[in-house]
Amino acid sequence: MSPLLLYTLVYHTFVFSHGQTNSISASSCILQGLFEPSFLANGHFMIGGLFPLHYRVEMSYWNYTQKPSAARCLGAFRWAQTMRFAVEEINQNRNLLPNFTLGYEIYDSCATHVGGQRAILAALNGPEEAQSAMCSGTAPLLVVIGDSGSSQSIVRMYIIFTHFQISYFSTCSCLSDRKKYPTFFRVIPSDDYQVKAITRLLLQFGWKWVGMIAEDDDYGRYALQGLLREFRNIGVCLAYYEMIPKVYNQRRIHEILRVMKQSTAKVVIAFAGEGELYPLLKEYMDQNITGIQWIASEAWVTASIFTGSHFYPFLGGTIGFSVRQGKIPGLKDYLLTVNPLRHPKNALVQELWGVLYGCFLQTPNGTSQNFPQLPACTGQEPLLDTVYVDTSNLRLSYCVYKAVYAIAYSLHNLISCEPGKGPFQNSSCADPANLYPWQVGLLYVLSVKMPFILSTANFWDSVPSYDLINWQRDTSGKIQFINVGINIQLRSLTQVLVSVCSDSCTPGSRKAVRRGEPLCCFDCVPCDDGKISNQTDSVDCTPCPEDYWSNTARTECIPKAVEFLTHDAMGLTLTVISVVGACLTAAILLVFIRHRNTPIVRVNNSELSFFILLSLILCFLCALLFIGEPTVWSCMLRHTAFSITFSLCISCILGKTLVVLAAFTATRPGNNIMKWLGPKQQRVIIFACTLVQVLICSVWLIAAPPFPFKNTQYSRSKIILECSVGSDWAFWSVLGYIGLLACLCFVLAFLARKLPGNFNEAKYITFSILIFCAVWLAFIPAYVSSPGKFTVAVEIFAILASSFGLLLCLFAPKCYIILLKPQKNTKQHIMGKVVK
Repeated sequence: MSPLLLYTLVYHTFVFSHGQTNSISASSCILQGLFEPSFLANGHFMIGGLFPLHYRVEMSYWNYTQKPSAARCLGAFRWAQTMRFAVEEINQNRNLLPNFTLGYEIYDSCATHVGGQRAILAALNGPEEAQSAMCSGTAPLLVVIGDSGSSQSIVRMYIIFTHFQISYFSTCSCLSDRKKYPTFFRVIPSDDYQVKAITRLLLQFGWKWVGMIAEDDDYGRYALQGLLREFRNIGVCLAYYEMIPKVYNQRRIHEILRVMKQSTAKVVIAFAGEGELYPLLKEYMDQNITGIQWIASEAWVTASIFTGSHFYPFLGGTIGFSVRQGKIPGLKDYLLTVNPLRHPKNALVQELWGVLYGCFLQTPNGTSQNFPQLPACTGQEPLLDTVYVDTSNLRLSYCVYKAVYAIAYSLHNLISCEPGKGPFQNSSCADPANLYPWQVGLLYVLSVKMPFILSTANFWDSVPSYDLINWQRDTSGKIQFINVGINIQLRSLTQVLVSVCSDSCTPGSRKAVRRGEPLCCFDCVPCDDGKISNQTDSVDCTPCPEDYWSNTARTECIPKAVEFLTHDAMGLTLTVISVVGACLTAAILLVFIRHRNTPIVRVNNSELSFFILLSLILCFLCALLFIGEPTVWSCMLRHTAFSITFSLCISCILGKTLVVLAAFTATRPGNNIMKWLGPKQQRVIIFACTLVQVLICSVWLIAAPPFPFKNTQYSRSKIILECSVGSDWAFWSVLGYIGLLACLCFVLAFLARKLPGNFNEAKYITFSILIFCAVWLAFIPAYVSSPGKFTVAVEIFAILASSFGLLLCLFAPKCYIILLKPQKNTKQHIMGKVVK
């Protein structure tokens, strides 16, 4: 059974059997062997100090079958000396603790749970069981300063929950739970603040795809939980997270490095102590892995073990947050007083000399227990140029310094209590000669206020303020820790590394999350037509307003192109055809006027022919109204002009057909029908038929006139500007009426198609009306199915085609005789066949 389990078992057995009052004293029953403090000084008020004066960073296999090698690296020695210096400085201050002095017992926790447990039991009970002072009276220690690790502090809380503990390096956010750890305080910010600072740093550099490595304890696990919680709020994704085992396992280290090499994440956050991280980084360098941007937690961002020049190619540029540095006047001079000659029996001082100078102080028998292989030294070697006395970058030493002063000011308030105004029962004050730990911590440490230079605001969680540290190379090639900012207010830091799972989506595209992958892994999909995104990494594309359309890059909405039949190639072609048709009709009219007295003109009823030619000129010209941008007036005029002019034309043809049919019918005996179809009657027929169309158009214009309309339904990318008919019923009514007149003409002309004569007018009327009807019957499906401006073009084509059909069928044969065969333009020739 491990010592930790043994301590816990004996402790809980005693609590359940005898209650809590003397629970700590029972633990002394299992403390075996002599475990003296590393430094000891008596005083009226005794405080304890736990420091990892020895810690292990070399890779050793713990299989629990062989005793592991001893820890040889000396560390935190200056922290312990800072505590001694602070106590002596306080004792020299007659105003802070008048007539009282502070004493201390400093133990080596070895940065392990078991070592720290043994140290705290020794601090509370004495170096051995026979000297225990806990079995009677008050506790020998009032407050404990320590420990350096969060997990060690948690273990300590379950063993010494009646003693208050002020930690200088336990940052786990779990220790902020006042219900679980009511006697824990610290002078260093909680990891909750560090996690927030790291996430802000990631955002500032645009690192959205990161990996994480953490030690497998409360410090690492709670940091992981905090990062995941923050990542969900800022859109950062965790590519992987790996836990470093507390007991070195080479196979597990190789698995972690394999994950790092295979991942596309180029930024790695490491929440681990230097002792746990060193084996991983050693193997990391052995495998020659580069291209990783490390973000260090406060536990190792200023670790001197990584300052060697051989670390820079692999760890150069590391960035992380460290506790703020402070100044401790007089500390350097105090550190210079430490040497093996003044402390000949202190093994730690000898080890310090062995680490700094590679020598040992020779004992009377000429050997050294700790460094037998090193050469001897005098003990008077200078300390001026060593790392040990470098006080220019005090961070954790300053936290230790503040912790000691927090206790001193708490005791100052306690001994300054005025009788009758105390915080205890009946307003009593505590007895300085018989103090209990809870009296100091519960009411005084909790509310202590120190001078501004030492203030940490409160001891539940210290003020969240950090120095931003960047690892840069000095002139000798070694790594130096450069303070480049406070919190994330950078002063001098550049970066070029990019760490994203997917490159940012440029404007004009949106993110499409890959199924089964984190949100930071996505594909960039171009926005659909009519939608834009004008920001990087847009989640969705924004539809453009109705009258706007996306540009080619899909980054902005531009006004839609307005389409209508204008004077483009198609419009010009139709315009020329229309003008040519009108001019041709006018030319034929002039020919008929000039030859109005010739037989072929007179026999075709010259007045009706003139009316037909004039109406055809208007039909050709009304096609021009359909070309150009639709306006209110042009929309009303184009349809009404077209319908009235065609009604006039067909009415004239109808009148002419009736005259032809009546002329040949009147040759029969007793038939006097011609008296009912004289010139006046013909004009009445034309006027009446046209008036009906005029009335229909008038009702149309009054009830629901045509108007300009922006058609955005047919094409999403453009606006088709067209004339809406206003009333479909009215539009098809005018077309139907024209069709009715044309059908009536066709029927009458068809009946007169076989009348005798060398010039059969009815035959030409039949063909002309047949072409007219064919054109407009084909117009209906073409009009309905044609898109955009082609709808208007189809309507113009129908107007022009039907007009040319009427013009050529009715007047081309006559013009041929008038102009090319004038010998046939005689009454005898025209009537010759009739006589036969």
